[in-house]
Amino acid sequence: MRMPDRSQVTALAVLVVLLLACAGSVALSLAMRSGAAEELAERQDALSRLEARVHARAEAHGAAGPAVAPDEAFLAAPTAGLAGADLQAYVARLADRHAVLVSFGTQAQAGEDAADAVRIEASLDIGLSALQVLLYQLETGTPYVFVESLTVRPVTAAATGGAENGPLRVTLGLRALWRRRAA
Repeated sequence: MRMPDRSQVTALAVLVVLLLACAGSVALSLAMRSGAAEELAERQDALSRLEARVHARAEAHGAAGPAVAPDEAFLAAPTAGLAGADLQAYVARLADRHAVLVSFGTQAQAGEDAADAVRIEASLDIGLSALQVLLYQLETGTPYVFVESLTVRPVTAAATGGAENGPLRVTLGLRALWRRRAA
């Protein structure tokens, strides 16, 4: 029987080490996967316990689910133009009670909320106390209207002298939520 030479022994040793490394990496990978699966199962159990606890609290307090805005909170129109007209009519009704409406303008729709919001700009002449009432009614009534910008300046230069409730030219940038309704 012939003895293997040194290069054959070295090649065989390298092959054995390579096989052991491959087997070790497979075993390590399986162990890590098993650990991750166990951790996932534990987290799912914890989540289901939390959901059950939240559901039990909601039933105890009489809550049926998450709060949802009423349908009146949204402008319901088939197009953004009609929704803008509805918003203008709503603001005009409020302004008739408190101010002299000067003009309306629409603002360009862009960004993330372009598909579900309507923006207008309203200019009106109004006193300070009436402005407070108007802003309160806009932000607390339905449909939900958000004042995004407000510019206030006196109507005349003489009004800057200190008339507490003198006329002001107010420009409001308003945004309302819109829900597309079939025609």
